[in-house]
Amino acid sequence: MADELKMKRTRRIGFVSTRFEGTDGVSLESEKWATVLERMGHTCFYFAGVCERPADRCRVVPEAFFLHPEIGLIHNDVFTNPHRSPEITRKVDLLKAKLKEDVRAFVHDFGIEVMIVENALAIPLNIPLGLALTEFIAESGIPTIAHHHDFYWERDRFLVNCGLDYLQAAFPPNIHHIRHVVINSSAGTQLALRSGQMSHLIPNVMDFDTPPAPPDEYAADVRSALGVVPHGFLLLQPTRVVQRKGIEHAIELTDRLGPKARLVISHATGDEGNAYEQRVLSFARRLGVSVRFVANIIRNERGTAADGRKVYSLADVYHHSDLVTYPSTWEGFGNAFLEAIYYRRPLFVNNYSIFAIDIKPRGFRVIEFEGFITDQTVEETRRVLEDKAYAAEMTERNFELGRRHYSYSVLERRLQALLTECFGED
Repeated sequence: MADELKMKRTRRIGFVSTRFEGTDGVSLESEKWATVLERMGHTCFYFAGVCERPADRCRVVPEAFFLHPEIGLIHNDVFTNPHRSPEITRKVDLLKAKLKEDVRAFVHDFGIEVMIVENALAIPLNIPLGLALTEFIAESGIPTIAHHHDFYWERDRFLVNCGLDYLQAAFPPNIHHIRHVVINSSAGTQLALRSGQMSHLIPNVMDFDTPPAPPDEYAADVRSALGVVPHGFLLLQPTRVVQRKGIEHAIELTDRLGPKARLVISHATGDEGNAYEQRVLSFARRLGVSVRFVANIIRNERGTAADGRKVYSLADVYHHSDLVTYPSTWEGFGNAFLEAIYYRRPLFVNNYSIFAIDIKPRGFRVIEFEGFITDQTVEETRRVLEDKAYAAEMTERNFELGRRHYSYSVLERRLQALLTECFGED
């Protein structure tokens, strides 16, 4: 009996989002949460419009995906027109009702005891899904952890709209049994100021207790495949191609480092159209910088592309890069920052607000610039690229700080505290 009392109660946990696929921050971070929760003995299930998780644990509903045609039509109307048409309102109501029943069936069929909503109650890419979740949570009373990666008020493109009633109702909702989780301290402050709701701070993490496997023979040719000249420098921009990533700064740095430097962008264009990608290409051509967009041969896992070329993992490219460029003007936290720390790569970082407030005070050493690149920035970059001992000292220190502050062990303790809030002590 005593042993039974000591056992922790395991739960059936339902993750909900618009998608669990690819290398976007929400998909990556939710996978880390699920990994830690499974290690704790819980069982995780998934509801989304697109899902790469095990099929027997997934409920795929096409209308939950933010790129579904009807969802896209609603989004474009709400965020481009000064007045909402009655037809769009009817579409929202119909899709909300359908999605609410889909969520209800998911919870019932998989025996879900607690939901973890990944960004679907923060960023209004799928308005009907956010409204459906809000109503279902209010009606069912199911314990819910709302994991917010970025809020609509943090993005200029959402500030002018004809759907403020939707945004105030569901992004995020004010329901007493929702535990809100933010990934930076500024988001928690803004949530409290705007809605009066308290939140828990859980930053992004990496599995620092399990260092990455060393590079192997498979990826030995990755530098030549990416067009890096012998004894050249591989600069990796491991982000999507969206405006807030500030990729122009990475292009300028590449230009100022000279012909030995090659800039590689590992991810595809994001959910904001391809106009910025064209801007990046145009800027690179003006400077005569060769930029490689390699999302077609860089994936989460190794394999073969449709055209027969070898596909490398993102880890392969991190291992063989000389410098990670991270010149973002805004980030919710900085997944790529932690990845670079984890793979012991030196970093070139714009002093974006969350880095300045939450990360920099920990003592990380990076090549830092403030909005524009100076001669001193370039000289510091050259020293890091050419002085391997100097770079190793930086990266080892950073890895140790990452292990102390952003490890799976830290995440496990905080998730256990959240579950205790939901259900009490076992």
